[in-house]
Amino acid sequence: MSRHGHRGVPRLFGPSVAKRVLDYLGVTWLMVMVAKLKPDLSRTSDLQIKPRQSFVKRFLSREGHSPKHERRLKIIAVVVFAAFGILLVRLYYLQILNAPSFSRIVGSNSVRIAQISPPRGLILGRNGTVLAGDSVSEEVTLSRSDVSAHPGIVGRLAAVVGVPVSQISQALSSNLYTSYQPVPVASNVPMSVVVYISEHQPEFQGVQVVAKTVRTYPLGTTAAHVLGYLGQITPSEYKVLQSKGYSVSSQIGQAGIESSYQNYLRGKPGIQRLEVNAQGQVVGKLAASPPKMGDSVVLNMYVPLQQQVAADLANEITALRKSGEPATGGAAIVMDPNNGHVLAMASYPTYNPSVWTGGISEAQYQAITSPANHVPLLNRAIDGLYTPGSSFKLATATAALQDHLITPTYTYHDTGSFTIPGCHVGKCSFHNAGYQALGNIQLPIAISASDDSFFYNIGYQFWMNRATYGLDPIQKVAAEYSFGQLTGIDLPGENVGRVDSPQVRQYLHAHYPQAFPYGSWYTGDNLEMAFGQGMTVLTPIEMADAYATFANGGTRYAPEVAGAIVSPSGKVVKRIPPLVTGHVSLPSWIRGPMLAGFEGAVTNPLGTAYYTFQGYPYSKFPIAGKTGTASQNPKPPVSWFTGFGPVGSPRYVVCAVINQAGYGANGGAPVVRQIFQYLMNHPVPKMILPLPSPVTPPAKTSSSTPVVKVPVARPAPATVGVSTGSAGSLSGGPVTVAPSSTSGSPSGGPSRSTSSSSRSTRSGSTSSSTTTTTSPTTTTSPTTTTSPTTTTSPTTTGSLSTTPPGSGIVVGAVPAYKRESPSRSP
Repeated sequence: MSRHGHRGVPRLFGPSVAKRVLDYLGVTWLMVMVAKLKPDLSRTSDLQIKPRQSFVKRFLSREGHSPKHERRLKIIAVVVFAAFGILLVRLYYLQILNAPSFSRIVGSNSVRIAQISPPRGLILGRNGTVLAGDSVSEEVTLSRSDVSAHPGIVGRLAAVVGVPVSQISQALSSNLYTSYQPVPVASNVPMSVVVYISEHQPEFQGVQVVAKTVRTYPLGTTAAHVLGYLGQITPSEYKVLQSKGYSVSSQIGQAGIESSYQNYLRGKPGIQRLEVNAQGQVVGKLAASPPKMGDSVVLNMYVPLQQQVAADLANEITALRKSGEPATGGAAIVMDPNNGHVLAMASYPTYNPSVWTGGISEAQYQAITSPANHVPLLNRAIDGLYTPGSSFKLATATAALQDHLITPTYTYHDTGSFTIPGCHVGKCSFHNAGYQALGNIQLPIAISASDDSFFYNIGYQFWMNRATYGLDPIQKVAAEYSFGQLTGIDLPGENVGRVDSPQVRQYLHAHYPQAFPYGSWYTGDNLEMAFGQGMTVLTPIEMADAYATFANGGTRYAPEVAGAIVSPSGKVVKRIPPLVTGHVSLPSWIRGPMLAGFEGAVTNPLGTAYYTFQGYPYSKFPIAGKTGTASQNPKPPVSWFTGFGPVGSPRYVVCAVINQAGYGANGGAPVVRQIFQYLMNHPVPKMILPLPSPVTPPAKTSSSTPVVKVPVARPAPATVGVSTGSAGSLSGGPVTVAPSSTSGSPSGGPSRSTSSSSRSTRSGSTSSSTTTTTSPTTTTSPTTTTSPTTTTSPTTTGSLSTTPPGSGIVVGAVPAYKRESPSRSP
């Protein structure tokens, strides 16, 4: 034992010395007592033995007190003895019975528990390519207590790591870390700084350099919107998640796969037991349990296809801009219609998710969320709302056949326009695009040529016979296809489309009377709705899901980005099975004529996409599809094309939309053609589990400049508008080898609903009252981006003469997190 003994109390003498002193005092006391008694020992014969009396009686006999006083003294004596008894019992309870609990309390007052963040699980493509990995970065931390004792440390450290003193002070004032936790003040520091600090440690008390695992994105912008990003846990999230072991400094998924599969990717934190003094300063480390790496998420996405889709979309937008079209942005999706697997998903403009690593700066956050930059953070594939135009005729044709409004052989005489019978006020006639008159036509040609008059007539007939068919026969079938419904994709933030109807008009008027002063529904409104105009807006994922449902014969699947969960050791933790969310009745007598129309769109000279697909090897890989040209006067139309193939046994559905790009054949169709030509020569391979070792591209050289970033946790705003009218390796690089230790799957994960309308995700948000009008500001080639070139304002639209005037009002920019969702059936 050291010379200072316990609790730092000096030991002045040992046990032997103390014993001798006590013996000496005892002998001295005995001699004194003998000396006092010695004179009386000679008179032993005179001693008389008297009966022993109690203290009370002896006291009373001397003082002459009465029996009453004797009783009082007895009572006082009992009280005193009782008090001493209670005191003894209490001491026994504290010293003997409750000693272990008090020992634990004392221990807890001197021990603090700190979490050790685990390496996050990987996000992989279906062939094992790493899309989101981990790398180790050197991070400098600083103790607040040492700064209080030695304020000069901040200035010296700032000079060494090369960051302003103000930034270190700001990091120290953050409430993300408790008083006893070291505060990160710089990351990605070069080795020269690490060596200097270690060699001059006395000058940097409280400064430590630790290795920290950070997220990396080896392929840059590839699938940025699908992957999502990590962010500092917010106070509201912490209240919900603290019971699951999260701390105030935890990083959690805030978007994309990072959010949807947070419970799997997170891993299991390690625990560090720290010994602290009375001031809360760390004085030692007691014990630690190592963290366990999270499970990896294997996507259904095929990375080469994903890169091709993104490049084709960017190249087409670039070409359209050069030709004079605004082409403000768009999205493209590839799905497997037989199971709902999302094989590729691209949104333009895009960004590099590495800006979130280590905490995003305010300037970076503004760059990816500012309307001036057209909100690159917005995933237009699931959150963008666009008027569908003729692409919506899928639902109208199905409803007309199912309800026997028309038959497969029904013939309509197209004169190039349609006039509402008995209409005498306002505009009563509506014409085809280009005033084209096709004469006697049946449904297949009406679909191939996208004949508006044919579908005007269907909308009119349904409305005039609403006593038989109801107010919303087309809308009901549209919902079965997923139009105006959440598809249930396993990504947060999916928006919900809106199919125009009398109920929707009434709801919007009741809740937004200034923007929608009229809640009535007119004949012209039903005509517009029948061919995808009016107030109808849809997301690209809804469109892709609807045509996938038709392509496979009527089974509607929830789109699924993730395919499996794999442990760090390579064990398959969970396979994500296809999720059926609904059905559409498509017997052969309904599907056959419609399929012939979709094939004719690309093979018949009357087809709207015929000239776009000239030279396409149709015999090698036959496809079918539908264009959509959605008017949004005075701006150029929204351009859609959705195709599927091969026709006999569809394996792929490809949907592309470009805002303000003109006709569907000029914008969306060329993108879809390029993608199908790629698929023809590069079919998507099957996912084989367990995967081989992850295929990791060469690690990019990172900057050696230390970074201090203040985390910004906030929802990304989106520029939207509401419109009405007729418009239309754990050593410096990504982890490539799983650690030897394995961890089971954490409990939880994204909850999956069997409802046909939604799948629950951690941070999803929906809306059905707004129309996305955001647009990109950058033009790109497959690998580069250039500066902004265009700006846009919210979409404005015109109105039919049968719609009350004054309804063409636009509700401007509304942040995505403040949007409201009008119900589809008030």
